Amino acid sequence: MILAVLLSAIVLIGWTLVSERYFPQAAAPVATTAAPEAAPGVPAAAGSAPAAVATAAPLPAARRAEALGAAPRLAIETPRLRGSVNLRGARFDDLELITYRQSLEPQAPATRLFSPSGAADAYFAQFGWSGPGAPPVNALWAASSTRLTPTTPVTLSWTSPNGLVFEQLLAVDRDFLFTVRQRVRNPTAAAAVVQPWGLVSRLGKGVEENAFNLHVGPLGVLGGTLKDSGLDYDSLREDGNQSFTSKGGWLGMTEKYWLAALVPDQTRDLKANFIAAPNNLYQVDYLGSPLAVPAGGSSETVQRLFAGAKEVELLDQYRDEFGIPRLDRAVSWGWFEVIAQPIFYVLAWLFKFTGNFGLAIIGLTILVRLLLFPIANKQFESMAKMRIVAPRMKALQERYKDDKPRLQQEMMALYKTEKVNPLAGCLPLVVQIPIFYALYKTLLVSTEMRHQPFVLWIKDLSAPDPLTPLNLFGLIPWQPPAIIALGVLPILLGITMWLQQRLNPAPLDPVQKQVFAILPWMFMFIMAPFAAGLQLYWTVNNILTIGQQAYMLRKYPMPATPPEAAAPAAQVAVAPKPPRNRPAANGNKPRPKAK
Repeated sequence: MILAVLLSAIVLIGWTLVSERYFPQAAAPVATTAAPEAAPGVPAAAGSAPAAVATAAPLPAARRAEALGAAPRLAIETPRLRGSVNLRGARFDDLELITYRQSLEPQAPATRLFSPSGAADAYFAQFGWSGPGAPPVNALWAASSTRLTPTTPVTLSWTSPNGLVFEQLLAVDRDFLFTVRQRVRNPTAAAAVVQPWGLVSRLGKGVEENAFNLHVGPLGVLGGTLKDSGLDYDSLREDGNQSFTSKGGWLGMTEKYWLAALVPDQTRDLKANFIAAPNNLYQVDYLGSPLAVPAGGSSETVQRLFAGAKEVELLDQYRDEFGIPRLDRAVSWGWFEVIAQPIFYVLAWLFKFTGNFGLAIIGLTILVRLLLFPIANKQFESMAKMRIVAPRMKALQERYKDDKPRLQQEMMALYKTEKVNPLAGCLPLVVQIPIFYALYKTLLVSTEMRHQPFVLWIKDLSAPDPLTPLNLFGLIPWQPPAIIALGVLPILLGITMWLQQRLNPAPLDPVQKQVFAILPWMFMFIMAPFAAGLQLYWTVNNILTIGQQAYMLRKYPMPATPPEAAAPAAQVAVAPKPPRNRPAANGNKPRPKAK
């Protein structure tokens, strides 16, 4: 069990720490004015959406403000979003999440999701049509209004030379969902056929890296199956582009907390493409099945765009309300989804009562301890009894030190007689491991935990404890490396773990005894880089465990009489020596034995 815990810790943080510190990292790509590919968009593949740069020369790489001023725009104003739609191509290429800041600083700027073509961090979404008379990707659309708000939808229109009228009816809710109703009106005498498409395109991979416990990059749910394996940026570049067919579904690009996802018409077939192009360009797109537009009539299809924070309850709401299959899987829960999601919901429920996620974590710890109380009670009862029989076991080891099979037999007989289960302490630990890892994933990937304060100096439960005595709690202008930046919570974790071990029976094996003596201080350093919320959970759990152990020790106190004296001779006592005749207490000689 010790090896399992240590190996888990090494897997969780070892590779990340080593790779960040000792292996060179690829420099972030910087767009230059000499590179026309600085605008996202890739050459259109067979069955793919038209690429964003297939028919239009991209803007030269420039500052974002210059790129934003290069074309007319439709302003986006909602309680949670701020930005604009580029009327040159009807691109969603300027979007900020105004309820999420980039850092904890009071004046920190809002988190930016989309940037226009030509900016160094270009990233945008776009919808359109393919077919005879369809608008090119750089078409200049006319807007019915200057502002898009939750209460004022806007219609974009473009008329082709052959008379077809293309319209995009844009609407946005109060959170992060855009609805794009694509309509084609055909006033001519000939029928037309077009295909709707959508794309999300970006330059570079962003600031976050894909990892074993976190998926960053293209993903989607197509054909009812989550498509994420082999779809990160590096895999696409190494293994080649991928395509899938589906009826409905969704696809997009994800980061730890943010998501840009295309939601096609759920009633129509489509072909989805995941593409990595030269010059660090990436695109996900779909091409819908042909849509017939009769002469003198019209046809339409409804698409949606999710662009915002991956709030769990909001994703669940959109999934149920609009029938978006498995949209909640955009959150990278990983292997322990079946445990991590319920733990998140419990935390969210507790947060509604406490208003503080730190208190919610403490409440979760208490609930877990209550649920595991019967198992833990058996564990502590067995450990208390182990303390009582420890002297007998030591006597058995001394007596049968040269006869290992006999020693095992006698120890099993002692366990059976005293009703002690030496393995009872393993089950609570085994049950706690998936709960602990699920809480770790919740703190890592849930947007709701980002920048959530606890008390005093802990301003972000999803980040490590920032207060460390190594720089005299911030008085020295030096930030220690993460592995040795022992915050207050990791120190408390190590101390409570040490106190907990003091109440356990000491291991009889000297090697085990040394290992257990080192473990609390080792885990103090191992847990230092982890989220403060995880450190808080473990520390509170240790405190509750100490209380339960203390209660069981009072219930099963050490006997006043040395156990060896009461132990059966066959189990622990050495062979008695022959009695010797001793003078009686009154000084008389002992009587001779009768013949």
